[in-house]
Amino acid sequence: MRSLLLTAATITIVAAVLACGPSTQSATPVSSASPASAGSPASNVVAPEPGERHFANIRKLTFGGENAEAYFSHDGKRLIFQSTRSGRTCDQQFVMNVDGSNVHHVSTGSGKTTCGYFFGGDKRIFFASTHAADTACPPKPDPSKGYVWGLDPYDIYTANDDGTGLKALTSYGVYTAEGTLSPDGQTIVFTSLKDGDLDIYTMRIDGSNIKRLTTQPGYDGGPFFSPDGKKIVYRAWHPSDTALTNYQTLLKQRLVRPNRMEIWVMNADGSDQHQITNLGGANFAPYFTPNGQRIIFSSNYKSPRSRNFELYLVDPDGSHLEEVTSQPEFDGFPMFSPDGKQLVWASGRASKEGELNLFIADWRP
Repeated sequence: MRSLLLTAATITIVAAVLACGPSTQSATPVSSASPASAGSPASNVVAPEPGERHFANIRKLTFGGENAEAYFSHDGKRLIFQSTRSGRTCDQQFVMNVDGSNVHHVSTGSGKTTCGYFFGGDKRIFFASTHAADTACPPKPDPSKGYVWGLDPYDIYTANDDGTGLKALTSYGVYTAEGTLSPDGQTIVFTSLKDGDLDIYTMRIDGSNIKRLTTQPGYDGGPFFSPDGKKIVYRAWHPSDTALTNYQTLLKQRLVRPNRMEIWVMNADGSDQHQITNLGGANFAPYFTPNGQRIIFSSNYKSPRSRNFELYLVDPDGSHLEEVTSQPEFDGFPMFSPDGKQLVWASGRASKEGELNLFIADWRP
């Protein structure tokens, strides 16, 4: 069914969250004829849907394949993102200007990648990749298992912003990804299976001083710091009884079933972990607004078995839920620009069937 297929495609990207064809290219600019530069500036403008009052001047940045996890550089001039463009069968990392121009491939071209981020004054990047385990794309999960994500053997790597100078930051050989950076640029928060469960950790930007923040059985992931660096927002599912047994059985097979997740908040040291949504369905990709007073996230709680994920705002205490998007395709992976004036996100709007593209809009508070 198309709905399940597209949800699987988009949420596999969503996975970077959990979080891919082999390529011989490395740090190679995309030609001017590439999908990322298709269309005139006028044709790239997309009208907001009814009720999307927070958006103005929506522009489509990518054209074809699956594109997601776009995150701003700290100067707000560039984006790093993952894509299956140019016929790839699994994600590689790319950097482009915020207008969609000057797209460059910055990962190795081997294996599968996810969750890129700028650091070091925007001169360096880090991302997760499976290329050390295998240069080919990881095999897809057995369809007889139902709708599951594969926990591919990612480790986290750093590189210069053009893809040169690649260096391993972790070497666990099991799912280690979903890395993002603290506001002071000194700490990476990430998710790993290294201790036998999907938990959240922090480490210094050189890979030292690793601390485990979550210990409750279940999936904790997709962490982001608050603008002041004092809080971490994340998604989690902590099953019990038979559901926990089923979760742990799948985990041993390096699989997870992602149909339940809620939004949680904790202090940056791991204390005061508490759930702030209780919506049902899959709630993920939370990100604080620039003033730290609200959280934007993606959810399909209105139709939990559908591809129709929308963006929502909620207060950090779980109150004042507000729907941001209102179109019948996937909307997810939101991130505000450093100055808070723009939002970038991935969406199935204005796209061909099976595609996921990146959009940027002026943000109206």
